[in-house]
Order: sequence, then C-alpha cells, then structure tokens
Amino acid sequence: MKLWNKGIELDKAVEAYTVGSDPQVDLLMLPYDCQASIAHAHMLHKIGVLTADEAKKLVAGLEEIIKLAAAHKFVIEQADEDCHTAIEKYLTSKFGEAGKKIHTGRSRNDQILVAIALYQIDQLKIVKELAAAFISACKSAKKKYGSIGFAGYTHMQKAMPSSIGQWLGSYEDAMSDDLILIDAQLKLLDQNPLGTGAGYNIPVFNLDRKMTAKELGFSKVQENPVYAQHARGKFAAGTLSVLTQVMYDLNKFATDLTLFSMVEFGYAKLPAEFTTGSSIMPQKRNPDVCELMRAKYHVVLGEEFKVKSMMANLMFGFNRDMQLTKEPLVNAMEITQSSLSIAAKIVEKIEFDKKKCEASLTPELYATEEAYKLVKGGMPFRDAYKQVGEKYKK
Repeated sequence: MKLWNKGIELDKAVEAYTVGSDPQVDLLMLPYDCQASIAHAHMLHKIGVLTADEAKKLVAGLEEIIKLAAAHKFVIEQADEDCHTAIEKYLTSKFGEAGKKIHTGRSRNDQILVAIALYQIDQLKIVKELAAAFISACKSAKKKYGSIGFAGYTHMQKAMPSSIGQWLGSYEDAMSDDLILIDAQLKLLDQNPLGTGAGYNIPVFNLDRKMTAKELGFSKVQENPVYAQHARGKFAAGTLSVLTQVMYDLNKFATDLTLFSMVEFGYAKLPAEFTTGSSIMPQKRNPDVCELMRAKYHVVLGEEFKVKSMMANLMFGFNRDMQLTKEPLVNAMEITQSSLSIAAKIVEKIEFDKKKCEASLTPELYATEEAYKLVKGGMPFRDAYKQVGEKYKK
C-alpha cells in the first residue's frame, strides 16, 4: 500500500531505486514515528476528528507496533516505502475507518521531520551520557597515573616535560567542550515540526500544535512551515557536526595510544583483550581498536560532508534528496556511540609504565626551564635562550 497511490502501478525498478534502504533505516525511526502518532491521535480527538473510542484504539495499536518492533516482529516491506505507510497500513487493517483517519492533518513530510528530531534528541542524550562516562574514566585514570611524568612532543620531537595527568586532562577538557556542543544542538532540535504538513501548513483544521509539542517534550513549535523543511538538512548537518567533533577528539586519543603502545615507546600497555593477533606472526598484539577508532573519525566526517553537500542548492520546500540524509545520520550516530563506549573501557583498563615514561625525561627537555631561571636572575630572555641553546647544540 502506498499512501499516494492513485491506481497506477509503479515500475518495480523505479520502486527499488526510490525506496532504497528506507525499509531498514526506518525501523530505527519507527518508535519515534509511533510516539509522534500517539500525540497526534490525542490531538485529533481533542479537535473532534477522532472519537474517544477511535483514539483509544489507535493509541493501543501504536503501542503494539512499538512492542512488535522491539521484538523484531514488525516488518516494513519495500512496497510500503517507509515506516509511515507500514504503520498506517497496520492500523487500517486492524481498526478500519479509524486507521484511515490517523493521517488527517499531517503529511509524511512532517511525520519524518518529527521522527528524526525525536531520534536525534534521544540518541544525542545517549552520546552525552557516553561522553560523560569517558570523562569520568579519564578522571579515575588521572588519580592512578596522573603524577607520572613523560616527554611532551612538538613536531614529533621531544619538547618539554609533561605528565600522564596532563595528557589525560587534555581529553577530559576536550570532551567537556563537546558536551557544550551537544547541549547547543539539543536546544536547536527542541522545536516541534509536527503540523507543518508538506511545508505549507494544514488547511481547514485548526491543529493544536502546542498540545503535541508539550506531549512530545518540545518546548516550542516550529512556526514557519517552509523553514521546517529547510531545517531538516540543517539540523541533521548540525548533529553530524557535533558527532564529528567528538570523533575528532577520539581520533587524537586513539592516535596517541597507538604511538604510546609501540615497543619503542612503551609508555602505555593496552589491555590484552583489546588487542588482536596476526595470522602469521605469533608474537603480535596489534592495537586494531585504536586504529579503527582513528579511521572512523574520517567516516563520520564523510557523513557530515555528504549531508551538507546533499542539502545545498535545493530550492525551498521538500525535495526527495532529503531521504538520503537518514542513513548518514544513523551511521554516524552508531559509530560515535560505540567509539565512546570503547574509549571509556580502554581508559579504565590501560596501564602506564612509570619506568619507561620517566626514562623519556631526558636533560634537553628542561632547556626552557634553564633559560627562564637565567631570565629570573636578570638576563634578557634572548641572551638566555642563546646561552642555553649553545649547551644543547649537537
């Protein structure tokens, strides 16, 4: 069943091409679509479109769909195209005329807008929790290893003394800044697009959009229906930008650990259960998890660019191009959440070799300190710089 069908059979190749991966991706959107549909049913009852009995049946049916989906027993067929059609088909087959009424006062356009908004809010809150867990792991590791000194580097050459505490603290601070970005994006998403229809509002019916906004947890409605369509790509790109920032920090973290765990450095030892072996070399313990975490930043960055470039140059109103923004968003969200979870586990179990770390604190690392001691004694900095520099000239 296609909601737009007018009796003409769609070419099967065209159907497969236009539907794409939506039946799979929309299984993730389905609980949020049902959540929004429940609020919509309550509102339709309030304005007299649904009777109390019809609203009660539809809400029960929608709750049943959520349970079936959670148990992997709800299927979105290719002929359905998306979760919206599959949901309406289920309700109509079960409740007849009442099921046919659920689409009153909305379009698939604002259905997916509100479902994606709810998905992003829900999943970003999970990212926020995982980021906080990573910060907590860094704090705990700092208490255990923070006082251990080791060489700080610039240009990949030894530069000045640093410490494990300073290194861990840098990622603690970075992820704390990411929490600010997550909160800002959550605030941006906090507006209800349901009721904007296909991008030009709903005629005839006086929808109570504030009611659905309140029930769905939004603090306000998205007033301009044209902007509601524009915002789909803008909000998705914003979420992806936040995820890219989180993955950027994890990329740096993973790169450092890959280096630190090299035998030539030996500063850190990754937990054995977090390393992999070689099919030919019996002695190998490879930091594959760090290497993949480093690489996955680029995957998420690619998803961000994909959405931003896809949404540019579209005229106002809905364009089918927007369908292709769902998969990059879901992929980036899953990568970021799993990466944060793994990163926290690594920090919890990593071991630092105090002897090898402190062995890296060779005399030249204190050259700047020597120069400043001369400056403190009255020598101009440039003279002190030259004098100490002569000492370490090789």
